[in-house]
Amino acid sequence: MKTLWLSLMATTLAFAPFAVAAAKDAPGSILLAQAEPEAEADDDDDDAAPAGTSNEASPMAPAETPGAGMPASALNGDQLGLPPLSRSSQDVPTLELGTGGSDFSVNRKHFVLRAGQAYRWRISSAGNVEYKVHAPQFYRDVWFNQLVISDLEIHMAGPPAWLEFDAAGTIQVQFNTIRPGNYTWYVEGLADEQDMKGTITVVP
Repeated sequence: MKTLWLSLMATTLAFAPFAVAAAKDAPGSILLAQAEPEAEADDDDDDAAPAGTSNEASPMAPAETPGAGMPASALNGDQLGLPPLSRSSQDVPTLELGTGGSDFSVNRKHFVLRAGQAYRWRISSAGNVEYKVHAPQFYRDVWFNQLVISDLEIHMAGPPAWLEFDAAGTIQVQFNTIRPGNYTWYVEGLADEQDMKGTITVVP
């Protein structure tokens, strides 16, 4: 009896390595073995990219101006490549009305500015019609410094209702942006194919 028991023990010990190898080859064991390294990799990713950041490039708005038309809260001046804040006034690209041989064309429609920055914005008329440039909410939400027409300065205690061009010429608007927001500018009285309008986005 003792001999039979010793034989069974020897047989069990002899086949033990094969049982362990078979267990390792089982599908469940493979999944468990892969789960732990993946969890470690996730921890490493969290350290490399903190919450709220992404390595992917931010989406681009119309090619004319990155970020144009997107919510101001979703944008950042540094990410868009805007100049850093400074105490001196920065120039906004000129808005030209009536360009390219058409009285109802503009050279650009979208503008992106930084909140808390002083700006100079030249708006010019080259067409043969009257233009009344409105941006009511934008005019109310910025601090107007002055309007300059042919080296003559107009200082105000409040915003203008609109800027009117009865002939070719340029009005330079000087202002400080206050807070982020999305605004619309438009020329009064136009519609459909003659519509002249665009956006002004103020970002942090």
